[in-house]
Amino acid sequence: MNLAGILEYSARFFPERTAAISQGREISYAFLNEEANRVASGLARLNIRPGDNVAICQPNGITWIAAYFGILKTGATAVTLFSGLSEAELNQLLDDGRPRAIFMDPGRLSCLEVLRKKPYLENVICAGGDISYEQLIETGQAEFRTIDRDRSDTAAILYTGGTTGRPKGAMLSHENILTSASNVAVQERSTEEDRALCFLPLNHVFGQIHIMASTIYSAGSLIILPSFDLDEVLDCIRDYQVTKFYSVPTVYVRLLAVNGLKERLKSIRYCFSAAASMAQELVRQWKEVTGLSIYEAYGLTESASMVTYNHYNRHVVGSVGTPVGTVEVAIRDPKGKDLDTGQEGEICIRGLSIMKGYLNQPRATADAFRGTWFRTGDVGLLDEQGYLYIIDRIKDLIITGGENVYPSEVEELLYERSEVEECSVIGLPDPEYGERVTAVIVTKAGTKLKSAELKEFLKERLSSYKVPKEFLTVDELPKNAAGKILKRELKKNFTA
Repeated sequence: MNLAGILEYSARFFPERTAAISQGREISYAFLNEEANRVASGLARLNIRPGDNVAICQPNGITWIAAYFGILKTGATAVTLFSGLSEAELNQLLDDGRPRAIFMDPGRLSCLEVLRKKPYLENVICAGGDISYEQLIETGQAEFRTIDRDRSDTAAILYTGGTTGRPKGAMLSHENILTSASNVAVQERSTEEDRALCFLPLNHVFGQIHIMASTIYSAGSLIILPSFDLDEVLDCIRDYQVTKFYSVPTVYVRLLAVNGLKERLKSIRYCFSAAASMAQELVRQWKEVTGLSIYEAYGLTESASMVTYNHYNRHVVGSVGTPVGTVEVAIRDPKGKDLDTGQEGEICIRGLSIMKGYLNQPRATADAFRGTWFRTGDVGLLDEQGYLYIIDRIKDLIITGGENVYPSEVEELLYERSEVEECSVIGLPDPEYGERVTAVIVTKAGTKLKSAELKEFLKERLSSYKVPKEFLTVDELPKNAAGKILKRELKKNFTA
């Protein structure tokens, strides 16, 4: 088995169909597969062998995809890194992943001196490095026999988002990623006629597996942007008649402010939100304005994307759906005992898409698993129909005066307020209560936050201990590259 087979399959049966469009360049599946072959044979000339690690630290683009599948074809492992890493972060993750080669963004040559000092790193592939990408594929061949790997061999190492601490390298096997790509394609009813827009970073599980791998699996077309830009996104939807729109809650919030939005999205058949649970009020507003539903799933880096999906057959607002494929979901107490339907506990999962473990971290791997079950660190419940509801992250739980407060419950209500564009509820140190519930809010343009009014609104709907003691306004909330709000960083901003 080799994950690169999904590209070869699409190139065999749909050779002339558009595989990807990026920055004005459009390529077919036959061309993309040939370029990946040239990357693979070029890497082989650099003595890259099965089991070696090769990193990609580049912005989104066709080159990123060709490099990824070229690495896989050699039997090596793709270590995918965010192109905007600081020098210190890059240094840390390279020492963890220890790649023998790296596809580097030419705009990051200021890091070249750091890279040169790595004894394990033999080749920096970019203009100004040891060999340029263009030189690499010129030395390669259009034909390359993909190296067969065991289904359990590591295909890619993806680093966790770091929302709760230092990033860990999740080792995802060929079977893990192939299973998840198949699950996404089946659940979303993807076809070769689809045109999927991707502006989320390809190093991240959502961009890499949920969007890229599943689209290539189903022989659809990828419209790739290096990052989110509102005007570019709307132009791409119009110019390329995008049918599938993938985004995160913060982007949906921004789009709702666009005039004539329904007309501008007329080619879209399918909308999906990832990274964090979508507030029910935002889902309702989106449907009202555009006529489109927002579908959701639950997944993690460690599960190679999708665990549950909500749901072509019976969409339940507020839920993240039912388990997909062969994935199993259980709700358990801290001792590992299964809880009854409707009871809140830790979400535990197992199946063919669950990672092998964390790179170089046997203790963290052991802590993450109880037998064959992966402990997600998320709190949820299952209803009688098997739909999963996310309550919150265990680590985001606020304990105030001995009472438990889940931030998402408060955030859901705050999003009902017309003046709230974005919000995050956190616990800040308090000498009396241990933690005080605090709401940090980005207000909509032209509105003002009235704390007393907000407090009264929440008191009518929540127990008093759940009502924030403070309402703070900021211009923006800290987010990771995938658009997820970083509560840990937000707390630092108010406790430093």
